[in-house]
Amino acid sequence: MPKQQDEPFRIRLEKLDSIRSKGIDPYPPRFKRTHTAQEAVTFFEKQEEESVIESVDKSIYVAGRIIAIRKMGRVSFFSIQDGSGRIQIFLKRDVLGDSYELLKDLDIGDFVGVNGALFRTRTGEITIEVKEFQLLAKALRPLPEKWHGLADIEKRFRQRYLDIISNDEVRTTFYLRSKIIEAIRYFFNDRGFIEVETPILVPVAAGAMAKPFITRHNALDRQLYLRIATELYLKRLIIGGIDKVYEIGRVFRNEGIDSDHNPEFTLLESYEAYTDYTEVMDLVEQMVYTIAIKVLGKATVEINNTSLDFTPPWRRVSLREEIFNRTTIDFLEYSDIQSLAKKMKSLGLEVERHVSWGRLLDKLISMTVEPHLIQPTFLIDYPVEMSPLAKRKPENPRLVERFEGFALGMEIANSFTELNDPLDQRQRMEEQENLHSKFVDEDIDRIDEDFLVALEHGMPPTGGLGMGIDRLVMLLTGHNSIREVILFPQLRTK
Repeated sequence: MPKQQDEPFRIRLEKLDSIRSKGIDPYPPRFKRTHTAQEAVTFFEKQEEESVIESVDKSIYVAGRIIAIRKMGRVSFFSIQDGSGRIQIFLKRDVLGDSYELLKDLDIGDFVGVNGALFRTRTGEITIEVKEFQLLAKALRPLPEKWHGLADIEKRFRQRYLDIISNDEVRTTFYLRSKIIEAIRYFFNDRGFIEVETPILVPVAAGAMAKPFITRHNALDRQLYLRIATELYLKRLIIGGIDKVYEIGRVFRNEGIDSDHNPEFTLLESYEAYTDYTEVMDLVEQMVYTIAIKVLGKATVEINNTSLDFTPPWRRVSLREEIFNRTTIDFLEYSDIQSLAKKMKSLGLEVERHVSWGRLLDKLISMTVEPHLIQPTFLIDYPVEMSPLAKRKPENPRLVERFEGFALGMEIANSFTELNDPLDQRQRMEEQENLHSKFVDEDIDRIDEDFLVALEHGMPPTGGLGMGIDRLVMLLTGHNSIREVILFPQLRTK
């Protein structure tokens, strides 16, 4: 219960008591509406076009939250809002009789249901002339004062419901997010992929380089982890003979929080037998382009004063060449930690201590290459040390068939021609375990013995993809922070 000095709460409690004293239930169990706010507006406009306004005299039932009140003695104008939009309602004392007195106990934020006929006011606004109304839920706390938007950033994310009420653009973002995910599913389903679900609680947190969240199953008396990826389970299904699979689901990584990272996020992973990473590149650029056209109606997005164009084909550049062009470093010539660190220092680049060669190169990429990848770009062919699950390039076994997709300097996709040699895979996973024991603070992939046994039964050549849905939504909706596109992002303790 709020403190006694919370005056707005106290006043609303008094109004609640007043309503109940009149024998009115302020929280009735149901209200049958016939139209949403937008449907009511569309219905009236259609009748106007067909010149049959007399048919609009029929009462309709609409419900929503009060977001504006104008009382003028014997008449009042309210605006109410539901999930589809807003509509004005007109209330008259001589129509409502004694019920009109209830208006003094109503506040912005309350939910009401009304029935009445539609008309246009002299100012041209489509309005419902109310014959009857019903209080559906009394709000005991006031909404944000300014209807131009809730400005407190922390409050927006901690109390997302207020953010959605107050900011139309926030509602639009999450409607678009839903449409984007729907379009992804349609894209894959239309190409013969099967959507599947794999475990969230796993005995080994493998398939990515990330720290897991740890939990315990009491009945089994065993430690489990929240999954950091879905890769190794989806590849088990390829082994089992399901040639095209994908999953859209939450994964969990015990990492920092910034504009591009949230500890739980939505990941798309897909695997297709008898393809490689070049075909996955075609799939990615076509998918993003198709989604943009279907959801936004265009292939370009304006963000940070930059126009991103997702029209295929996207630029494809060699990682080795791009690093050399930016730094004069050929990573194949600096194949040990000491030489690479020394060369980076000579260029004035920050060098972490006690990290693996792969981690050092990853930092080099993030500092010198990624910020320049503004338009959609595929960065291709990574060193084997950074990619323990990817297949080696036949012409250069020190590199693997891997790409990462970037836009606006941010990674949005990661793909391999999947490693299907069980002996090579076992050796690389064992090397990862050795690195984990040597660099205990580093995010390093782990060995999954059950997956290795599965792989020993044979897996066909396969192209795999991982794509962060939240980052894709950021780009397509023009946002700079991942917290803007996750309904309930993780936040630091107050």
